[in-house]
Amino acid sequence: MQFAAVFPGQGSQSLGMLAELANEHPEVHQTFEEASDILNKNLWEMTTADSNDSSSQTVIDQTINTQPLMLAAGVAVWRIWQKIGGCAPIAMAGHSLGEYSALVASGSLDFADAVRLVSKRAQLMQQAVPVGQGAMAAILGLEDQQIIDICAGLASEGIVEAVNFNSPGQVVIAGETKAVDAAIEKLTEAGAKRAIKLAMSVPSHCSLLKDAATELSKELLETPFFESTYPIIQNVAASNNPATEDRQQALSEQLYKPVLWVDCITNLAKDYNADTIIEFGPGKVLFGLNRRIDRSLGNICINDSASLEKALAMCSA
Repeated sequence: MQFAAVFPGQGSQSLGMLAELANEHPEVHQTFEEASDILNKNLWEMTTADSNDSSSQTVIDQTINTQPLMLAAGVAVWRIWQKIGGCAPIAMAGHSLGEYSALVASGSLDFADAVRLVSKRAQLMQQAVPVGQGAMAAILGLEDQQIIDICAGLASEGIVEAVNFNSPGQVVIAGETKAVDAAIEKLTEAGAKRAIKLAMSVPSHCSLLKDAATELSKELLETPFFESTYPIIQNVAASNNPATEDRQQALSEQLYKPVLWVDCITNLAKDYNADTIIEFGPGKVLFGLNRRIDRSLGNICINDSASLEKALAMCSA
């Protein structure tokens, strides 16, 4: 097996995530405690709140909390994989925020620095677009260019753009709430099978976040980066650019440029000969996307004990 490691971003968080792994592997609590100490808030407690209380889900869906939560989750699962002797990947990628987990896993970024960066990233993003003024929606069943063109034709309604090219037939749009609502109506009229508003407090990857990207760039330039153990395919160009300044620029541009996830997975297979994709982190968002991108690839998400054992067995085969 030649596998690529991928890490999920916002949208994969849920109450109770990684609870089973946490019972068996101390790395989960240790990783969340490290991040909690840096931020002075209990991240693990957020994930274990009462699932019957809707406000608990709202808390972990707030980008200021979601970003460090998902960073810690991805890194925790990776640390477990390393401890049990899982085989090494040939390359890595992360979906949006997941790039920071990939950078930590590859040794390019210290975990503590990554926690500070994603916390600052979340603050800048939320400040750029106050809650309620921006929105995101997943559009299913239309061609990419159709979505791009329809969004471009709604300039009079405000900013709305195609921002995540997640899989064939699934594109996420983002922008000002009024414009996103107008786009949903037009895209539905154009034949979209579904148009689903997402539980995101910030319209990620659209031009509303250019100012936030400028500020984030200053933080990135002050943060030490190191040579990575594995190639990292970044979202903005779907390529590996190992020079520190290129990597930092891609992380900054990622705030307001589209996530080219289809190209990332395609290039992992084409350029690095990956035959399997292993997702490290809660949920199965990337698992579902990757399966639609290329069904010839092996595909598994490690988020509990059974999937961990299955991935390890694949590694040993």
